[in-house]
Amino acid sequence: MRRFLIISIGIVLAVSFGLGACKKKEEQPLPQAPQTMEPGMQMPPAGQMPPAGQMPPAGQMPPAGQMPPAGQMPPAGQMPPAGQMPPGHGAPKGEMKVVVPDAVKGKWSSVKIVFEDKAAKTLKEYTVKLNSDFQIPNSDLKISVGEFLPDFRMQPGKPGTATSATNDPNNPAVGVKVFEGGKEIFKGWLYAKFPNIHPFEHPKYGIFLKEGVRKG
Repeated sequence: MRRFLIISIGIVLAVSFGLGACKKKEEQPLPQAPQTMEPGMQMPPAGQMPPAGQMPPAGQMPPAGQMPPAGQMPPAGQMPPAGQMPPGHGAPKGEMKVVVPDAVKGKWSSVKIVFEDKAAKTLKEYTVKLNSDFQIPNSDLKISVGEFLPDFRMQPGKPGTATSATNDPNNPAVGVKVFEGGKEIFKGWLYAKFPNIHPFEHPKYGIFLKEGVRKG
């Protein structure tokens, strides 16, 4: 009987020891995958991951909040070449140094200016010679026309310097000054293809460049 009790106690201890060891194994934490995302980075919501092969290179992701809204990115292949961005994306407002290339000098005689009377809701067109002054009829405005650049560009490597890439009217622009009652109220450039870039602003009148006139 005594031998039977000893054997029973041994079996109970062995079972208890085995159960305890299994429990310890179960409580051990699972190894975690190494963290590869940088602090502050967030995974995009499901379904918004870009297609394979279209992820930008590392280090070129824009900061959070600076991604353009959907539908506002220009389609692939439609970004203008360097130096051909609209004037508002490189041309400073106001006066700048002007370099007229030999291919352009003496090839243009004047420009066609459109004058808007906002109250009367009328548009009138005037041809004004380059480097001359013109008093706009029935107003106290005078416009001083400067150089005309048929293919306006900012000269590479020379900030604040405007020139013409070719003699073709790809991006016509003219430098002007506008005076009202003898006081200068505007000094800048009028762009035929981009009339809303640094425009002449006035409560009663509008002045726009239509085109250049070749020397005939």
